[in-house]
Amino acid sequence: MYIVLYQPEIPQNTGNIARTCAATGAHLILIEPLGFEISDKYLKRAGLDYFHLVDMQVLPSFDALLEKYPGATFHFASTKAPRAYHEAKFGENDFIVFGCETKGLPESLLSRVYDRCIRIPMRKEARSLNLSNSVAIVLYEALRQQGFPGLQGEGSLTGREDEAAPWMDYV
Repeated sequence: MYIVLYQPEIPQNTGNIARTCAATGAHLILIEPLGFEISDKYLKRAGLDYFHLVDMQVLPSFDALLEKYPGATFHFASTKAPRAYHEAKFGENDFIVFGCETKGLPESLLSRVYDRCIRIPMRKEARSLNLSNSVAIVLYEALRQQGFPGLQGEGSLTGREDEAAPWMDYV
């Protein structure tokens, strides 16, 4: 899977998304201009020490993305989309494109790809969700449809059981 952030503005969101990509194996593509420097301390702090696990590219424009990946399947996340994200059929190498935090994707783009636009259902009074939350919601649905390829399906208890938390007395 490929996560594309079109002109992201907030480094903490991009850092959180990078961490999600690291945890899932998704590729991250940032489309310029960016609202921050890649070396931004907030980006690094939000991404923690996961950046070595992320395949991240920065491209100068959306056209550069289309040139680099001709024939790719794209899904465009927008609050203006005609259908919910879970109705889309996601493939292993699909691209999910998200707009910047304050403006979303440009209407000039959305009007050309409206049949491939998806949205996260929410109350009509709410404008949108946080970008990093939106990426996580849609990406995990795409991975669920594929059976979570390459991801660990179970956890294990490896902590020290002799140090029970105070709230444990109530469980």
